Amino acid sequence: MKTIVANIQARMGSTRLPGKIMLPLGKEHILTHDIQRVNRSELVDHTIVATSDKTPDDIVDRYSRRGGADVFRGSESDVLDRMFKAAKQANADVVVRITSDCPLISPETIDAVIEQLLETDADYSANILDRTFPRGLDVEAFTFESFEQVHRDATDLSHREHVTPYYRENPEKFELVNVTSNQVFDEPWMQDRTDLRLTLDEADDYEVLREIYENVSYEGILDIRDAVRYVDKHDLMALNTDVSQKST
Repeated sequence: MKTIVANIQARMGSTRLPGKIMLPLGKEHILTHDIQRVNRSELVDHTIVATSDKTPDDIVDRYSRRGGADVFRGSESDVLDRMFKAAKQANADVVVRITSDCPLISPETIDAVIEQLLETDADYSANILDRTFPRGLDVEAFTFESFEQVHRDATDLSHREHVTPYYRENPEKFELVNVTSNQVFDEPWMQDRTDLRLTLDEADDYEVLREIYENVSYEGILDIRDAVRYVDKHDLMALNTDVSQKST
């Protein structure tokens, strides 16, 4: 059996919204929602929050453990190295990359991306190669063997900061596969929803997420379908439609 490790990339520093992952959202903080939702995956064996070794991220360490994840601490700037060493320490065969600003990340989407990787024997599987999901549901999964190659060969600063662009920029070196929304959701209104922003980069994004979590009832974790229904009914996308997306 392959060991599947989810690495949640997290730190307090943010150029646009510092400390965003510790903002309150309903019953929990942003980061805790991320962890709880990843832990609902049926295929992930182990969840790690990979944060920096800097003092401001001590709070990330504490809340990650409290929320149900282990923690790896490494380089603040060389995020690729941090994520690689976290996966290596966990003896991962498959690495799932999640960012900590996605408090509506979908467990079934995580599992679909992992399944696609395993079933096709690919090096890299994601739902971002040809986008059909809302922003905030981004999932990438890749073999540790291929990640070793990326860690060794990716030398550009942008590669070290953003972790996975080297895969997508070198399709001749890796087998890449994409998951689309209709593979995960049967509901027509959940398919091809690139019009939605359910991630957190700026204050306007936070207003959308807070509105959802304060008004949609849930037990355990909030179902992404209920969130999208609420957004559509109340036209919440008007609140953050002008926010530009950061690089993945």
